[in-house]
Amino acid sequence: MTLDSSLLALLADGRFHSGTQLGTDTGRSRSAVWKSIHAMQAQGIEIFTVRGKGYRLSAPVELLDKSRITTAMSRPARDILQHLNILLETGSTNAHLLEKARQPNTAVEACFAEHQTAGRGRRGKTWQSPFGGNIYGSLLWPFTVDISQLGGLSLAVGVAIGRALRECGLLQFGLKWPNDILVDGKKLAGILLEVVGEASGVCSVVIGVGINVNAPSSKKLTVDQPWTDVESATGHSISRNQLVGVLLTHLIDTLRVFEKTGLSSFVDEWNRQDVFRGQEVVLLVGDKKIMGIAQGVESNGALILARKGRLEKYFSGEASLRAMD
Repeated sequence: MTLDSSLLALLADGRFHSGTQLGTDTGRSRSAVWKSIHAMQAQGIEIFTVRGKGYRLSAPVELLDKSRITTAMSRPARDILQHLNILLETGSTNAHLLEKARQPNTAVEACFAEHQTAGRGRRGKTWQSPFGGNIYGSLLWPFTVDISQLGGLSLAVGVAIGRALRECGLLQFGLKWPNDILVDGKKLAGILLEVVGEASGVCSVVIGVGINVNAPSSKKLTVDQPWTDVESATGHSISRNQLVGVLLTHLIDTLRVFEKTGLSSFVDEWNRQDVFRGQEVVLLVGDKKIMGIAQGVESNGALILARKGRLEKYFSGEASLRAMD
C-alpha cells in the first residue's frame, strides 16, 4: 500500500474537502487527487466521497507527531531515547527496528507507524493494523547483559504498559501471562519480543507493542478473539500522542531497572494484576493441554500452576494460556 501523506494530513480533521481545494493545497490536478484517494480506498482507508462536497475520512484522526510525543515524555526518557521514527506506513515496526539491531553501534531507538501492512503478533499471528486508530510501535533496546538474563522481560513490559494506561486514565485492566493486557476478558494490548545477539553474549531486544486505542468497528469481524480499545474502556477520547509519550517513558524506566534487577522489581505488581490468578486454566503447549490452577509467576517469569497437589512451573516459549471453559 502507498499512503499519501499530504492528502491524509489535510483529511485528518474528518471534514469534507473538495477535490479542487485538495489539488490546490497539494499542488496537483483534481484527477491526480481522485486517483490517490481511490488507491487509498482500495487499500482499506475509509474515505467517503460525496458529490458536491468532496472527500472526508470516516472519522477524524490524530496523526502521530514527533514533537507532541517527545513533549509528553519525561526528561530522563527523552535523554535516553536516541532516535524516534514516525512512519505513515511500514510492513512492521518490529521488522524495521530488527534491521537496525543487526547493525553495529546499536542505539536506543523507537519506531511508530500509522499503518502496518504486515503487523505480527506472537506465535506467528497477524496483528490487525487499521490506519490511524491504534498504536503500533517498537522500541529497540541494547542490553548489556546476555540473553540468559532476560527471563520475564515480557512480563516487565506488561507492567510498564499497564502503568502508562493507568496514567492516561484506564484504571481497570489485567495482565495475562505472558504478553497480553485485557479488560473484562477482552484483549486490549499485546507484546512481541524479538532478540538479536549471541546466546552467551550481549544482545539487543526489539519490543513490539500494539494497543487498541480507537479501532474502527468495521475491523471487528477480522479479529479471532474478543477485544476492546482504550476509548471504549475509559468512555472518553485519548490522545494517541500523549499515550505514546507516556508509554515510552514507562518502557524506558522499566528497562533501566530490569537491566539491573531482572523481573524481581516487577513480579509483585504483575501478580497483583494477574487476570487468572486463583482460577482454573488450560495451558496449551503444541497439541498438549495442561490443566491446573494459576498461582501467578516467579521472578524468572515462569508460570506457576497447581496440579495434582503440587506446584509446577512453565516458561512461555510457544505456550498459550486460556481460562477453563
